Amino acid sequence: MDHSLSNPDPFMQAAIEEARKGLEEGGIPIGSVLVHRGAIIGRGHNRRVQQDSAVLHGEMDALENAGRQSAAVYRESILYTTLSPCPMCSGAILLYGIRQVVVGENRTFMGEEALLRSRGVSIEVLDDSQCQRLMGDFIECHPELWNEDIGR
Repeated sequence: MDHSLSNPDPFMQAAIEEARKGLEEGGIPIGSVLVHRGAIIGRGHNRRVQQDSAVLHGEMDALENAGRQSAAVYRESILYTTLSPCPMCSGAILLYGIRQVVVGENRTFMGEEALLRSRGVSIEVLDDSQCQRLMGDFIECHPELWNEDIGR
């Protein structure tokens, strides 16, 4: 079911806005927000192209922009991401003890959801059509950028 039309989640919409920013900047359209107690404390988007970075995926950028937080804050936070988290981002989720992740879509890329679930992280996949279109269109138009990183 496409939750983006029937029940728009403001935090997923914020992650989608981040993904669109990345695309407008000439980057890969993946966005993420870190939410603590109903407020966004960090937001970001994939900036590998813009910053010539090996590690600035959307989730990593959101965590970086949240700044240093206590372990309790991470445990109470929810990470929203437009695309299923890759091994690197999943490692950060586990490292910081984030217990809940909301994924926009996992059809264009299936990340480490099984690993996260096996370690007690709750994963909710929205199957959001906006997220699917953003990635599908991007992969079709820029396969070289996608394949350079996690698309292989």
